[in-house]
Amino acid sequence: MMNSILIHPAYFGSILQFCHISQAEELVFENEDNYQKQTYRNRQYIYGANAKLLLNIPIKHTGKKNIRQKYKEVKIENDFKWQIIHWRSLETAYRTSPFFEFYEDELIHLYEKEYKYLLDFNYDCFEAVSECLQLEKEYRKTEEYQLEILEEKIQDKRYLIDAKRKQLPTLETYTQVFEDKFGFIPNLSILDLLFNEGPNSLNYLQQQLVD
Repeated sequence: MMNSILIHPAYFGSILQFCHISQAEELVFENEDNYQKQTYRNRQYIYGANAKLLLNIPIKHTGKKNIRQKYKEVKIENDFKWQIIHWRSLETAYRTSPFFEFYEDELIHLYEKEYKYLLDFNYDCFEAVSECLQLEKEYRKTEEYQLEILEEKIQDKRYLIDAKRKQLPTLETYTQVFEDKFGFIPNLSILDLLFNEGPNSLNYLQQQLVD
């Protein structure tokens, strides 16, 4: 039986999410859910000069209270020049890391193209990171939303999108740029691992013990 997991597309995604991705045989992306705030759908955390730093993508609000918006219908607020700010933040945080220059050409295009929909941007983030990791995974998208998964072969890992989740498995440490100042910070954006560990990143992800 194929090991399949159901996950949300994220703004790059956390290291823990990519541990699950790398260890699965097939990915199913939740494409039909409602948008929720304070999740990795529109945020990532990196290791900045002053420790943990939030990068948040601004979204357009519908102005209609108590009306749930589909994730795939959420539009990015491009009047705010978030792409310039986010890329400069990544440069400032990781320019001195071992592998930033190695991968920047694979990622910078994401911050130079204007996207209308958040979900489209997040799928491109996944494709870009997969290429950097040399991660080849088959994936498909859901066609309807299910609160509980009916297919026995699919493990529901949608909870990994929750940026506020407290109970996390212990991940192995690796060298981070500013750890001499603030210590090791676990489960940051997958970009933190990529810029610090480079080609070893996939091996790291596959070796972590996750449920």
